[in-house]
Amino acid sequence: MSETSPMSPQDALVAVMVACSASDQNMRTAELVAIQRMVNHMPVFADYDQDRIRRISQIVFDLFEEEDGLDALFGLIREALPERLNETAYALACDVVTADGKHNEVELRMLEEVREELKVDRLHAAAIEWGARVRHLKP
Repeated sequence: MSETSPMSPQDALVAVMVACSASDQNMRTAELVAIQRMVNHMPVFADYDQDRIRRISQIVFDLFEEEDGLDALFGLIREALPERLNETAYALACDVVTADGKHNEVELRMLEEVREELKVDRLHAAAIEWGARVRHLKP
């Protein structure tokens, strides 16, 4: 974590996942399990202190209460996240939103916001979305 940013790149990834899960004001168990599973198993989180998940989640919740909190949150995320991890952040967000097998308009708008804020190419986003959808299909 740099001295200029209160978040590490991994914190920013966690913040994106938590924000997408909390966007509809209903963090489902499947979404929380998905976040924990990704932090536990993905190489990008290999040296991440999992105790920070709660702290980063609280930052997201606090910012959601403020009038311009979403803009502030994306400012923190963009500051901490190297551009090479933007598509990773979008992929993690898609996996969280699809983890419970349901999408609602609020979550879809949040994914669109993440895509736009992180400047993820539309074609790449479509491929990422398709991958998330097929990974979370029910039999």
